[in-house]
Amino acid sequence: MTITQLKYVLAVAEHQNFTKAAQKTFVTQPTLSMQIQKLEEELDILIFDRSKKPIELTSVGKKIVNQAKNIVNESERMQDVVDQEKGFIGGEFKLGIIPTVMPTLLPMFLKTFTNRYPKVHLKIEELTTDEIIHKIKDGHLDAAIAATPLNHEKIKERVLYYEPFVGYIPESHRLHSKGKIESSDLDLSDILLLEDGHCFRDGVINLCKASKLHTGDSFQLESGSFETLIKLSNEGLGMTLLPYLHTLDISEVQKKHLHYFTEPSPAREVSIIYNKSELKLQIITALYDVIAAVIRGAIAFQDVKIISPTK
Repeated sequence: MTITQLKYVLAVAEHQNFTKAAQKTFVTQPTLSMQIQKLEEELDILIFDRSKKPIELTSVGKKIVNQAKNIVNESERMQDVVDQEKGFIGGEFKLGIIPTVMPTLLPMFLKTFTNRYPKVHLKIEELTTDEIIHKIKDGHLDAAIAATPLNHEKIKERVLYYEPFVGYIPESHRLHSKGKIESSDLDLSDILLLEDGHCFRDGVINLCKASKLHTGDSFQLESGSFETLIKLSNEGLGMTLLPYLHTLDISEVQKKHLHYFTEPSPAREVSIIYNKSELKLQIITALYDVIAAVIRGAIAFQDVKIISPTK
């Protein structure tokens, strides 16, 4: 039994196709098939039911795949052990970032980080929180930046910053004349939301649950981007809530519609998260230090109330 054979098994289990798995592992399909067959012969079981389309795992095959994931992940951590011992900050590092953080935070720290740590090869993916948790558990991500607390047993959270919510309220809205707004002013029925799957949307809904206002659902509008929400708001279709860092990049005309909350301001907690057994801690610490230093100059808010991103 070899690590290579186990990697081939995991590839077929993921893609449910021998040809695609061979392409992803950079070998010919006959080579991959032969190695998996050798493993099955050695174990005297069938890992895959080849009669099904797409290919499916047998019942024992599912158990083999779970064990193979552990073995392959641990084998790949051997170099991490050596790097940590030497204090080396380099190599490939897979980082996930949620969509409502990526556009504002990434440009703030990426250039500084790559200049300071040129030997680190960052592979960055924009992923939802659910995708991030799944990939961290499976060893496909080294760390991620997400809204917390998530309270996940196997994931460690290290807080980077607290980002206040800011109201974007057009002139036609009932709250436009107010100076600062309060959570009790919010009515979920006239707030434009991000599409389902965004944790910022869940935070807004959780914030609104504290309000007793609800005038009924005459319509419901959702979008995948804050830019679209702002445009819809400008058309008089409702107000929206934005994360503070996003408000730094909008136009001066749009900034006139911003309304801040009375303190303590509702805010989201943004953290760098990783598996509790992660070994690339020297890179995680380097990322944390760079981001924390950059963000310190952008967000001066202190008196905040954290709104959970979980339902």
